Amino acid sequence: MSKAPISRFPTPEIADLPEDIRARILAVQEKSGFVPNVFLVLAWRPDEFRAFFAYHDALMDKPGNLTKAEREMIVVATSNANQCQYCVVAHGAILRIRAKDPLIADQVAINYRKADITDRQKAMLDFAMKVAFEAYAVGDADLETLSAHGFSEDDAWDIAAIAAFFGMSNRLANVTNMRPNEEFYMMGRT
Repeated sequence: MSKAPISRFPTPEIADLPEDIRARILAVQEKSGFVPNVFLVLAWRPDEFRAFFAYHDALMDKPGNLTKAEREMIVVATSNANQCQYCVVAHGAILRIRAKDPLIADQVAINYRKADITDRQKAMLDFAMKVAFEAYAVGDADLETLSAHGFSEDDAWDIAAIAAFFGMSNRLANVTNMRPNEEFYMMGRT
């Protein structure tokens, strides 16, 4: 059986990319041992690639009250609800590694309400899901609930921004038919 293409849109060769994008992709390849397909798929549109990863990094790599694992939980839970295979698989791998837990990503993706996570994390994911699917209904009571679980206004913004950003990412991944790299499936499972 031949492998399916990683996108239904053109995928540029790394050597043909602008220097800054090529350097970023090669750095990721050196660190992880492979090039995640999202980099190749989005590289077709260099200006959007730059904007996407600048916002991604601003949300996912910053210090704060949300751990990197909790940020990944938001991605996995909302991406599953958006039926985004790429993001569930790729960010599930990152979640397993950051949480140092081989079960957590599957639990969060399938039903975070029954996952082995804290009440604080469940409140975080409840809010993220509301932002993802009913942002129009978010109100002061939602922020009060988060506050009762130790989340600040900055944390609420981060949760909302991650859910919103990955809503866009999920839609692009689905439209492009972005395929998860095989490497992601086993990462963090042992």
